[in-house]
Amino acid sequence: MERGHSETEDGRFQLSRERLLAAPHTLDDAELLGVLFGGRSRTVRGLGESLLAAAGGLRALASMEPSELCSAPGLGRERAAQVLAALELARRAQLAPDGRPRLRTAGEVYRYLAPRLALLRHEVFHVLSFNTRNVLLGDARVAEGTTDACTVDPREVFRAALAARATAVIFAHNHPSGDPEPSEADLQLTRELQAGARIFHLRVLDHVVVGAGRYVSLARSGLLHAVLSSTGEALTAGGKQ
Repeated sequence: MERGHSETEDGRFQLSRERLLAAPHTLDDAELLGVLFGGRSRTVRGLGESLLAAAGGLRALASMEPSELCSAPGLGRERAAQVLAALELARRAQLAPDGRPRLRTAGEVYRYLAPRLALLRHEVFHVLSFNTRNVLLGDARVAEGTTDACTVDPREVFRAALAARATAVIFAHNHPSGDPEPSEADLQLTRELQAGARIFHLRVLDHVVVGAGRYVSLARSGLLHAVLSSTGEALTAGGKQ
């Protein structure tokens, strides 16, 4: 009896694997996790289902911290590492293959950053440095914050741009809420950084706010304005979203 049950489970696993090789899109998320875990038993296949249910879906699972995955019931460090490896490979596959891509539009900036920013549960602030041909010279994460705010030090922003010998910069940060509409704090920070950029003869091309599956370009929205003053104080992105 046990042998027959084992053969049945092996057959189901083989079927899932063959379906994956022939048409990956036909497997649901739990089935994909089962194949990833080497799911020859109902217990392992059920683990994928319970993991997705506990996380709140695949997108939420992808945003979990390594420590959270390791502590998930029935998962353990080995299977948590398998999930993390698969997710990281997926993220890297979405990144531009060219180490120094040309980013000429807000959409291109979004597609470049989204794999790393869209699923984060805390705000981060990036400075993208460019030459006169819009070739990316550097991508520096200069600040990390909480779920709804990120304190940005202008000195770190311009240190990154000057180190890359940039002539232009694009600022970018994420909204973990998923809503990319800029807050008043975002706009104030942008104005202050624009003022600082004038001192170093840097052009501010845009400030892109990354949300869940969408983004807002301050330049395209007409919210990127020239300003004449600056302060050296730590500033905050985020605020009410």
